[in-house]
Amino acid sequence: MTTTHTPVEAPTSMTRRQLLVLGLLLASQFMLAVDFSILNVALPTVGAGLGFSDANLQWIATAFALCAAGFTLLLGRIGDYVGRRRMFLIGMAALGIASLVGGLATNPTMLLTARVAQGLATAAVTPAGLSLLTTSFPEGPLRAKALGLNSVMMSTGFTAGAILGGVLTDLLSWRWAFLVNVPVAALVVGLAPFLLRDTAGRERSRLDIPGSILVTTGLLALVYGVTRAGEEGVTDPWAGLSVLVAVVLIALFWRAEGRHSHPLVPTSILTRRTIGWGNIAGFITFSMESSLVILLTMYLQHVLHLNPLQTGLMLGAMGLGAIIGGAAGPRLIQAFGVRRTLAGGLLVQAAFTVVLVALGPSNGWLWLLAITTFLGAIGHVAVIVGFMVAATSGLPDHEQGLATGLATMTQQVGVAMGVPIMSAVVTAVGSFEDLSALRIAIGVDAAVVLVAALLVATQLRSTKPASAAEELVPAHA
Repeated sequence: MTTTHTPVEAPTSMTRRQLLVLGLLLASQFMLAVDFSILNVALPTVGAGLGFSDANLQWIATAFALCAAGFTLLLGRIGDYVGRRRMFLIGMAALGIASLVGGLATNPTMLLTARVAQGLATAAVTPAGLSLLTTSFPEGPLRAKALGLNSVMMSTGFTAGAILGGVLTDLLSWRWAFLVNVPVAALVVGLAPFLLRDTAGRERSRLDIPGSILVTTGLLALVYGVTRAGEEGVTDPWAGLSVLVAVVLIALFWRAEGRHSHPLVPTSILTRRTIGWGNIAGFITFSMESSLVILLTMYLQHVLHLNPLQTGLMLGAMGLGAIIGGAAGPRLIQAFGVRRTLAGGLLVQAAFTVVLVALGPSNGWLWLLAITTFLGAIGHVAVIVGFMVAATSGLPDHEQGLATGLATMTQQVGVAMGVPIMSAVVTAVGSFEDLSALRIAIGVDAAVVLVAALLVATQLRSTKPASAAEELVPAHA
């Protein structure tokens, strides 16, 4: 007989302090998500203002993505040693300072230094903030609700970055894409010591230095290789070499972790179905949705010739869909379980992405873009909620740093790799000015999400619940 676990006295309403904590952490997560995309529509303006060459312009985005993705797991784990609240405060302060330097930059070196610092700060703050969020709310409806709102902030932040970047660049200056972070970071740093509590005990074992070096260099090589392939084409020798080096380093990391007495990432945690397949679903939904935003940005600007402000406003429909998806995600999990929420959300994302293949060369197609991106975003954010619940449930507080570090790494690497992967597809068949090439890339995007939906639906099964996330799967599923 199959049984399910139901919390006897799980709280269903937040206290005033929990609401304040939630607001503070959501504000920080939103700001971090905005930073990933706020400069995308402003890159040509930034390059012209500071004298970047065309060859070096892409490093404004790449320098941030490399550091944010490559160092997330390491800095998340260090937070377990020094304290997550302390790591959160250090990272937010660093982000504020780096943003100020970027806003005042007078040459390319100064700006790229600021982008590297912003990436490192993001790698420190994101896992620490997510870990503080999960430990501030008991597992069950409250945590699912908090993670749902957090998912809305992550998804809408990426979309809002494109809108905000266009608005600030058109109305003020590209410098405000950096300077807007400064007051937010100052407010968070000022309030956090009074609101946040780090309930988990600090890690006392030695840090796994070999594992840290292997996984960090492996992730850096992977993101760099994929990024270069997106810029130079899949036949570029440096891109292929970087990806090969990444595969070797990550394989060595996996082998080393199995033998280390106190590994950076115990391999046993990755073999748990909810964590393993949850992170796969998260990687696919983040990478493909972030790349879709760029493909649609190119369509709106290069095919329909909209300006940055108009482009940002057209993508605002995604933000509205994300809000609905974040509200619906926890309810879907309670009604249908994590597996069905993940698979169903991916299916919705894939279905409305493939519709975008029909986009034509005139402004009359804008209505289709607005409707489909709105509906697709609902499925996308429902997947993010399910991913976060699957990746962090059923674990004690002292393991939340590891779980949220893995989830954050999945998010950062997915966002960093999705854009160059689809860029490589576009450049392999045409260019970003070519509607046919953009249609092919959008079709590939939809196909990848559909395959992920089928895999999650068939593989995220268990004969007995190994975690609270699996216990949320109804017995008849």
